[in-house]
Amino acid sequence: MKLNANASLLKLNTLALDAHCLWLAEVEQVADLVTLRSDPELSLLPRLNLGGGSNVLFTSDFLGLVVLNRLKGIAAEDCGDHWLLHVAAGEDWHQLVRHTLQQGWFGLENLALIPGTVGAAPVQNIGAYGVELADCCAYVEAFNWHSGEVERIEAAQCRFGYRDSIFKHEYQDSHLITAVGFKLPKAWQPVLGYGPLAALGDAPSAQAIFDTVCATRMAKLPDPAVLGNAGSFFKNPLVPAVLAENLKSRYPQMPCYPAGEGQAKLAAGWLIDQCGLKGFAIGRAAVHQEQALVLVNLGGASAMELIALAAHVRDSVEQKFGVVLEHEVRFMGPQGETWLDEVLS
Repeated sequence: MKLNANASLLKLNTLALDAHCLWLAEVEQVADLVTLRSDPELSLLPRLNLGGGSNVLFTSDFLGLVVLNRLKGIAAEDCGDHWLLHVAAGEDWHQLVRHTLQQGWFGLENLALIPGTVGAAPVQNIGAYGVELADCCAYVEAFNWHSGEVERIEAAQCRFGYRDSIFKHEYQDSHLITAVGFKLPKAWQPVLGYGPLAALGDAPSAQAIFDTVCATRMAKLPDPAVLGNAGSFFKNPLVPAVLAENLKSRYPQMPCYPAGEGQAKLAAGWLIDQCGLKGFAIGRAAVHQEQALVLVNLGGASAMELIALAAHVRDSVEQKFGVVLEHEVRFMGPQGETWLDEVLS
């Protein structure tokens, strides 16, 4: 384990915000977590579990311990009608998807090129092109900071929802994800209902889906190594079906998808685009020119510039459509997670 004081987080968050933490621990084995738990000074500090830093906005310096998850390892078990994968939380998500295709294990291809680590995937219940992590998750293993033990949490107990899970609520501070189990059926069926995948025909290969998803994402989304960003900044809003029908009558081209229980899902990027915000900037923070759902750091942007931009985008959409956007990116304050309205107040 590597432990550094007053460490920079600049290269550990894809928004490229220049923040620091009191302590940074780079964890490579579960035993390192036990060591951190038993340290009388570190155990009392606010704690942040960090993977690839692809979904976090540091609103300020973090006055606590950042635990950088670098646990590695992939194991697979043949369970007859499916493969069961046990993947350590520090593995890169996209490289895992690529690896499964190479091995002939299908089911993750729609989730290609999502930035971040495997351990971060259950927290947000990542999803794209009609597939969510919850669709293939068998279990999550997590270190319990209170007990000092690793617990296996079955998928049904993870409370997966739209970009949500128990790890954003009750388990946010008490658990650190160490591994994820994936159940990938051998009788694989492609999921083709979203975007460009519908044009692939009735029986495309998993590789063709993977290639299409990668090409689409690369065409729309900026590379964080070139232009700081956290991917999709806002969630696609769930609204009452009645409101969606009303908006659809006024904006026939508006993307709208059934979401069950009298709800519909709208495309946040489309709503933002209709407000004419592509390219709009506050200081060095801007709405991306090609994808309105992405807020970018043009270089040297401050946290407050990004926060002000997020507020302007949210308020613009609410004023035009009566729909309130919720940020998907997690805002991290000096003591822990916070929210846009809390930062602005």
